[in-house]
Amino acid sequence: MNTFQRARSEEQRDIRRRAILDTAAAMLDEMPASAVSLNELSRRVGLAKSNVLRYFESREAILLELLDHAWKQWTADLPEPLAAGIDAKLSGDERGEQLAAVVTTSLAERRVLCDLLSAQAGVLEHNVSPEVAARYKRAALANVDTLAALARVHLPELGDRAHQLAASMIMVIGAVWTHARPSQAMLAAYEADPTLAVLKMDFSTALQEMLATLAAGTLARTSS
Repeated sequence: MNTFQRARSEEQRDIRRRAILDTAAAMLDEMPASAVSLNELSRRVGLAKSNVLRYFESREAILLELLDHAWKQWTADLPEPLAAGIDAKLSGDERGEQLAAVVTTSLAERRVLCDLLSAQAGVLEHNVSPEVAARYKRAALANVDTLAALARVHLPELGDRAHQLAASMIMVIGAVWTHARPSQAMLAAYEADPTLAVLKMDFSTALQEMLATLAAGTLARTSS
């Protein structure tokens, strides 16, 4: 049974939207984004699915908004660990290694962000209108700019290539997260044939190595 009356003011609409987002965020604490359904979300929030769709055009639109929020929170929290973890007296390559280590550590407890980043291009950017897609992409560009600015503070040698590094880091985070969570069938295959286990990936180890490689490569291109 619907526990909400229809919102009749902008303030009431904002309250409904916030309730939907908060409920979806709580679900993401329990399950991967792929398991979040409109049916279960509407049940938990106490609205008919058709009413949820009055506020958000699709499940994907809800998750994109949550991704933007999680991304902004992450970059807002990054300055302090970056300042503590990067030694300005070291060489650019060494600071690049430290940047990779700090970013990796900062993501260790941000499962929801990593999960949503891994789903953004292949899942979340589908089943949305051009308006929602454009709004999300504008937010994503701003978030990449923020990450680039943080990288440039500690690696000023990057110059304009800081944006390229930041965008590449985001793509790598999502890709490594996906590959570090193989299916049960893949896990069984690794166990049955130990020669395949070389393909099994630890998220933090692989991510730090790839981010360090990206930083070193970007710095090398900048100086060439």
